[in-house]
Amino acid sequence: MIQAAIMGYGTIGSGVAETLKINRESIAKRAGEEIEIRYVLDLRDFPGDPMQEKVVHDVNCIVNDPEVKIVVETMGGVEPAYTFVKAMLQAGKHVTTSNKALVAEKGAELIALAKEKNVNFLFEASVGGGIPIIRSLNSSLTADEIEEITGILNGTTNYMMTKMSVEGLEFADVLKDAQDKGYAEKDPTADIEGYDACRKIAILTSLVCGRQVDFSDIHTEGITKISATDMKYAVQMGRAIKLLASSKKTDDGYLAMVAPFLISGAHPLFPVNDVFNAVFVHGNVLGDAMFYGSGAGKLPTASAVVADIVDIAKHLERNIWVEWSSKKMELVDFARAENTFFVRTSSDKKAIEEAFGKVEYVDAGIEGEIGFITPVLTEGDFADRADTLGGILSVIRVGA
Repeated sequence: MIQAAIMGYGTIGSGVAETLKINRESIAKRAGEEIEIRYVLDLRDFPGDPMQEKVVHDVNCIVNDPEVKIVVETMGGVEPAYTFVKAMLQAGKHVTTSNKALVAEKGAELIALAKEKNVNFLFEASVGGGIPIIRSLNSSLTADEIEEITGILNGTTNYMMTKMSVEGLEFADVLKDAQDKGYAEKDPTADIEGYDACRKIAILTSLVCGRQVDFSDIHTEGITKISATDMKYAVQMGRAIKLLASSKKTDDGYLAMVAPFLISGAHPLFPVNDVFNAVFVHGNVLGDAMFYGSGAGKLPTASAVVADIVDIAKHLERNIWVEWSSKKMELVDFARAENTFFVRTSSDKKAIEEAFGKVEYVDAGIEGEIGFITPVLTEGDFADRADTLGGILSVIRVGA
């Protein structure tokens, strides 16, 4: 029997314990041995919970117990998670985490430490919840050069965009609805400003290029400026607005960004609605592939964590190679990225054409403004032209 511990007994941590209980026999068969939770580390007590007798408040109870081989980190945030995970790895224990903030900031360092100690640091659940995208990149797609990863990586914002599109509601209304349903936190900043998706695409890009991609270097825009009027134009164009996190390999290096895009019905991400996530991958040999599923939630995320536990159980004496060095990858300057832009403006057609030349006009029956689509421009060139036009009400990039 393999002894394990859980650090952080919130939604995901309790989901891990529940999953191990629900599928105890099948998990034991796949892992080769039964997995037993010996400790649950948390500041709180949980009277009446099945794990109440296993709750401890001192991390050293886990660090100093040689019987504990696998530790699950579901605390969230960088500290004290980083300090605790580092202590576990140094003590020769394997770790799996669902913590995207930790992985995005400290992933390369913790992977290197795990290699040094001949243990494993796995993090499937840190991106896409239950979608097996990280294991696929590390194991199944190793014959390819991955040239693009574009994903809907945040269920909260995808739910909100779907709601706005279907019901014609304004941003503030769908945010309240998402909070009432438990999809959005009381402080939704990380979701609606794109920071959550940014950390996830930083992790995926780091894995693809094998070097550290700092999330702070990625141009990030959220959905707070999207309005019901924007949605009317989207419907008129037969498109959907999605918050996309994207990473593309160019001749000059990797270009990454997070921003709302208007995508057509032909795009594989177009039908991904509500709280679901999806990741589109293009490889130079494979071509196109898509991974779709529950990107968040108690049990879907716990499923990915437990999959890591099983993988670790099969490799207790061996480090699973993950290529991600601490050497920083400098991203291509965002100003050089090329996109097409949908613009709403109070200016007239003469001013529009003086600033942008030939454009495609979009009429959604909105009085007092004009909507148009620009030719392909670099981000820098668009910004300069937009400054000369003035009267801009909204800008959304147009995808495939």
